[in-house]
Amino acid sequence: MAKAAVKGKGTKDSPWVLLTPPGKSEYMAYRDPAADPPALVVTVGKTELRYHLRCLDDLQVMLKAKGDWMPLGSADEQKPAAAGTVEAWGRAKDNPVGGWYGLKKGLRGRFANYVPPVMEALRLAEVEHNAKNNRMKAL
Repeated sequence: MAKAAVKGKGTKDSPWVLLTPPGKSEYMAYRDPAADPPALVVTVGKTELRYHLRCLDDLQVMLKAKGDWMPLGSADEQKPAAAGTVEAWGRAKDNPVGGWYGLKKGLRGRFANYVPPVMEALRLAEVEHNAKNNRMKAL
């Protein structure tokens, strides 16, 4: 699981240029601490998704407590997330934000597709890069 060099600094003017875990789709992401609430902004083509910025810290804490690999299980908002996955945790009523980390209704899903590569770029987690069924764990 070699990690490729990440382009960008994670700012609006110099976003990270990342690949989804399977490595098939490129997207950009940056931190916007001045947003209300502070956000992790993800741009896929012309679509902008926003997640609570605290998701990076909260997910790392949860993964460290778990202490093992966790399946990603990425799914659109309109589809149910498989139990025991990062995606399900990103929507769970018992997570630190009490529900969805996604901030834009209709675009709240795919948490497990876009947040793990950011965490990998920040060296907070290790992410698998297989064609499907990828997992992650905290570093």
